[in-house]
Amino acid sequence: MIMSRKNMIGAVLLAILAPQLLPAQQQQMTLHNVSGETFDVPLRKALPVDAPRVRYPGFKQETLILKAGTVRREGAMPLPCDILLERDIPIKLRDGVTIYTDVFRPVNEENCPAILAWSPYGKEIGGQMLDDVPMRSGVAISATSGLEKFEGPDPAYWVAHGYAVVNPDKRGAYMSEGNLLYWGHEDALDGCDVIEWIASQKWCNGKVGMSGNSWLTVSQWFIAAEQPKHLAAIAPWEGFCDHFRESSHRGGIPMPEFPEMIAETFSSAHGMLEDQPRMIVEQPFMCSYWEDKAARLENITVPAYVVASYTNSVHTHGTFAGYRRISSEKKWLRVHDSNEWYDYYSPENVEDLRRFFDHYLKNIDNGWEQTPKVHLSVLNPGGKNIVNRVENEFPLARTKYTKLYLSAADSSPSTSLPQKETISSYQSESRQPKVTYRFRMTKPTEITGYMKLHLWVSAPDHDDMDLAIKVEKLSKDGKPFFDPTGATIAATGYMRASMRQLDTLRTTEAEPYYTYTTEQKLKPGEIVPLEIEIWPMGLMFDKDEILQLTVEAYRPAAAAIPFGSARISIPKEGYTYQPGNNVDLVTLGGNENQCADPKEVVTSPATHNAGKHCIYTGGRYDSYLYLPVIPEK
Repeated sequence: MIMSRKNMIGAVLLAILAPQLLPAQQQQMTLHNVSGETFDVPLRKALPVDAPRVRYPGFKQETLILKAGTVRREGAMPLPCDILLERDIPIKLRDGVTIYTDVFRPVNEENCPAILAWSPYGKEIGGQMLDDVPMRSGVAISATSGLEKFEGPDPAYWVAHGYAVVNPDKRGAYMSEGNLLYWGHEDALDGCDVIEWIASQKWCNGKVGMSGNSWLTVSQWFIAAEQPKHLAAIAPWEGFCDHFRESSHRGGIPMPEFPEMIAETFSSAHGMLEDQPRMIVEQPFMCSYWEDKAARLENITVPAYVVASYTNSVHTHGTFAGYRRISSEKKWLRVHDSNEWYDYYSPENVEDLRRFFDHYLKNIDNGWEQTPKVHLSVLNPGGKNIVNRVENEFPLARTKYTKLYLSAADSSPSTSLPQKETISSYQSESRQPKVTYRFRMTKPTEITGYMKLHLWVSAPDHDDMDLAIKVEKLSKDGKPFFDPTGATIAATGYMRASMRQLDTLRTTEAEPYYTYTTEQKLKPGEIVPLEIEIWPMGLMFDKDEILQLTVEAYRPAAAAIPFGSARISIPKEGYTYQPGNNVDLVTLGGNENQCADPKEVVTSPATHNAGKHCIYTGGRYDSYLYLPVIPEK
């Protein structure tokens, strides 16, 4: 066949452009881990910077003095002092990629320490804001200045106390060059580059701390593990440390719903986005990629102020694990009883964090090191929570573990193994595929720490099963308790039966640890024991109140936080303005349903549930709930 000159030129151009024209899920990039091993990961499109949902306030390299008393937006806290703002400062990373950062610092030229907030959420405003969350999660607009990036420290407070706050757009975010990465060795090296850049600035005293919650906490685990020279202290405020085990594949079940929701909010002007939701469904076993998403916590030696809670469905386990496993000799844990955002911006907690940073970033002798190592909360739904109880460690050394043996469904567990064997079952596709067990407390009881469920099961109609476990407190008359959002207050666990293989070196009596490297399908008629990890919890029970255990067929839950929906008005020029002045404003946001490419959206894979699930108790089948009971001091 003879090809015309025009068609030949077109074919050549098509060949040159082909990599760019492939569907995003087929485009890949190569990453490497700390050992130098390389692996390919898929890429997807990110939203453009002019998409309403990402609320990008624009690229503008300028230096401003933000005057005391001015505001960033209507209703926000007025600035308590003058602030020097340097916008969109370029930072060249080790491989030549340029990213951009905002720096808020005192107007004088005295050296000061800096606090780094590392995330892809925008230097301020951005695609995720508390305004998108119902009731702003209890944080009033007036509680912060609006200069902070989402989940990060408020520059207005910290600059007023002699600190700089550095808010970068990490690699690939907004106008920063490159592809946008999740956590891992390469992203951590980027963070190290920025820390060393900060320390080299003439205004810096050479000491850098890190602060923030969620993504900003996860980043701290990874970056601190690389031991950058000028990182002096960290404050991880709720964040997982092993993405596979604690977020994407709890119990071996792929759970892309929450990561997909977050991925759809990201924006990049120059690159693409590491398609982690796709990796969740395409790489369901532990591999080099997922090993790179587990922080090397034992490498962390800097002082650490760690904050955790029992009720965060993403971060609870990882925050406690981070505190326990880091090698820092100077580390503190505080367990609160509210939510991560409310706790992070509460004035008394900000003041406490400043005492920590004052000591380690400013060398102020303020007695911080005499602070008790652990401040613990214990939840008491229907009553008064215990808050800030002083302890020496976590888990508590005085814990008395107790086995509650299960018998027939809807019956009361016992502290002794029932002799009679029973089988309880449900149809996994039914409207209420579950069984429950209730234990009425005979005296006031505290349960605080790690739980597990040892459960004998079979799936007569299938070769696998996905289970969801819930441990909660009920009132004396059997009614559940709810938090302010309407959710039940419960400790949870998940397990795919075929992923039950334990790592015998890391498993303890109270804490199962799975390999996730092999699949053990159920054989017809096979009855197997599962060791199901239940995340840490602290619960108080009064006499006659009820502990309820629920075993049910797992079903994916939609993640539907309307990020990008709130409309935020800020000044077109000048950054801040005097409250009440008539200034030209630009309004950002208002489209939470926008995504870069609907064809790239990752949906939940089918569960491994089909037909009947059977639970075996009593006699040969010692199914039990393992409880951490805490005696009084």
